Amino acid sequence: MAVLHNTLRDLLDAGKPTMGTHFLSHDPDIPEFIGDTGLFDYAEFVAEYATFDMPLLFHLARAAQCGNLPLMIKLDQANETFWAQMALGAGFKAVLFTDIRTPEDVERVHRAVRPDTPEQGGLMGVKLRRPALGGYELQGYAADLDSVVTVIMIEKKVAVENIDAILTVARERRIDMTQWGPTDFRFSYGPAAEMDADDVRAAEELVIRKSLEYGVAPRIEIGAVEQAQRYIDLGVRHFCIGWDRALMQAHFRALGEGLRPLLDDL
Repeated sequence: MAVLHNTLRDLLDAGKPTMGTHFLSHDPDIPEFIGDTGLFDYAEFVAEYATFDMPLLFHLARAAQCGNLPLMIKLDQANETFWAQMALGAGFKAVLFTDIRTPEDVERVHRAVRPDTPEQGGLMGVKLRRPALGGYELQGYAADLDSVVTVIMIEKKVAVENIDAILTVARERRIDMTQWGPTDFRFSYGPAAEMDADDVRAAEELVIRKSLEYGVAPRIEIGAVEQAQRYIDLGVRHFCIGWDRALMQAHFRALGEGLRPLLDDL
């Protein structure tokens, strides 16, 4: 079996911008549709908020491979090492780790997806899953693992307070991107905390500025194209735009709001 080449890794290594989109559906048609557009550099399966099992990860990866679309998986922090390794074994090419709080967290997630070799010191051994079905050609298998894109969420008050220490380790461990999480950041102060939009924006801009300073590319999630320019002006070159559930809901609402008045007048 031919292993899908990680074109997302190629773009990052070349210093080029990237664009992805999110999906929560466990219908393999969704990543296939996204890949068929030829417009997206990857798609992120938001597994932290979705229902899934082991076979589904394999079906999603196979469907995405039809359109040469690398897949990223966003994982809940519980059992993240197991599911990260399972996703890579299914054919995913990138992992987004949530709830980073300390430099030690960065060390942990780095080891979760790196080869168990003297050079890498990771926890990922040779597993007879999709990347190894053609046989145990160890150099190729290790190279495939080495191409995995890793992203860490900066979304906690304590993570922002530890941002220099976290990014120091992230740079050393070749973490590829940071991802800002404004909602969890506000929540980490306490649901009743008084925090206005300016406070959140200041923390967000600090994370972006520090990420660029340490050479770890900041990635931003947006819901509309019009939101991108502010971040481009701040130096951001990596975006993930839109969620399948929100897009479908908006389209169904537009259809209903368009036809309902015509029927109500009958």
